[in-house]
Amino acid sequence: PEPGQPRDYDFPDFERKTLANGLTVIRCHVPGRPLLQAQLIVRGDAGGGATSEDPALAGATMLTARAMSEGTAERDAVAFTEAAERLGAEMGAGAGWDSLTTHVEVPRTHFPEAMSLFAEMALQPAFPEREVERLRNERLNDLQQVMADARRRAEKAFPATIYAAGAAYARPLGGVEETVEPIDHEALAARHTALMRPEASTLIVCGDIDDLAVDEIVAGAFGSWTTDAQDPIAPSSPDAAAEGRRVVLVDRPGAPQSEIRVGHVGTSRRIDDFHALSVTNALLGGLFNSRLNMLLREERGYTYGVHSGFDMRRSAGPFAVRCAVESDVTAPAVDDIMAELGRIAADPVEDAELDAARDYLIGVFPLRFETSAQVAGALAGLVVHGLPDAELDRYRPAIADVSADDVRAAAGAHIHPERASIVIVGDVAKFEEPLREAGYGDVEVVQDDGFGRSEE
Repeated sequence: PEPGQPRDYDFPDFERKTLANGLTVIRCHVPGRPLLQAQLIVRGDAGGGATSEDPALAGATMLTARAMSEGTAERDAVAFTEAAERLGAEMGAGAGWDSLTTHVEVPRTHFPEAMSLFAEMALQPAFPEREVERLRNERLNDLQQVMADARRRAEKAFPATIYAAGAAYARPLGGVEETVEPIDHEALAARHTALMRPEASTLIVCGDIDDLAVDEIVAGAFGSWTTDAQDPIAPSSPDAAAEGRRVVLVDRPGAPQSEIRVGHVGTSRRIDDFHALSVTNALLGGLFNSRLNMLLREERGYTYGVHSGFDMRRSAGPFAVRCAVESDVTAPAVDDIMAELGRIAADPVEDAELDAARDYLIGVFPLRFETSAQVAGALAGLVVHGLPDAELDRYRPAIADVSADDVRAAAGAHIHPERASIVIVGDVAKFEEPLREAGYGDVEVVQDDGFGRSEE
């Protein structure tokens, strides 16, 4: 059967309001969704997120978010969890490079009580030393597991390769052993105080809120929120690129597979050709029938799957091609990846592949907003990146208007094989020599036994 024409779709309407204390409130009515979602976001432009944390305590922002639901000034962790469960509410927090976000999901019948408890978690976390120690140890154990997992080891090494040593984006979001180890109750309490300011925050409420006194409920929970925290110091060049191309080979003798990462510093979210670049990446390596996957998987049989993507942040996040291949074909796979990165801006774009990429992005767009939480997440993206309110409504028409020339222009502007560095975790003896001969950049070999011990 032939695919039909995409149905019309309009993103739900939403309204903004600002409380007297500076907190922005966004209300979005989604009919038929009695499970409501509220998100409180500390914006990145006001210092929210991990880019503004002390590098010596990198990982503190993520641990702050994880610890916020582990007890408050009024209840310990068990009492807080029980109070949430009685309301049928799920609460938590998370941190990214550009924001710290707390959330609550609750049936509308318990929304008023849940918002009071939510405010207690967001504004009065106790950060008990026992819970902080547990979370810190969990993170330290996780960092050891990273070293033992080839895929995660490559993900750790790649940003450290393409970004300058002092750039925030060069380090893992959750920090490293040396910075996580000293984090304690005082560090998390100080980080929370520095981040949580009403004028730097936005509260989003989504779901079936018809006839629900959202304004009054929110004002009752958050209207008295004030802070004496000073404006945080903006981070300097979190996306500073490393000088020159590099080839970093993490050696694991006898490894049957190689984890490959190829890429460079990409772009921020706020670019004029975002929609053209979205189609370009879908065509290159974002779909099953993309150029990279059809070549490396279907034609060559090197991999089960290969994917490319731009991690777009407020500053320039990484662009990367990711795949795992058998050790013996590592060098040919890298050659093919590099060739495709060059071809995307140089060769004509076929009508069929352009149509497939555009149709996919247009078709799946409405499926991303089936729940209140998904709608709230989309609105959070507007807040974090400072995008206009009409951005979600114009997405599908803008994607449909992308032409073959737009794709080639976007590729030329944002995909640079001549700058691309390469990170591979695998049996270096199987591919070191051909990669040196290929001239992709200075080659550095890191000895790593795969059990958390390495010589770098």
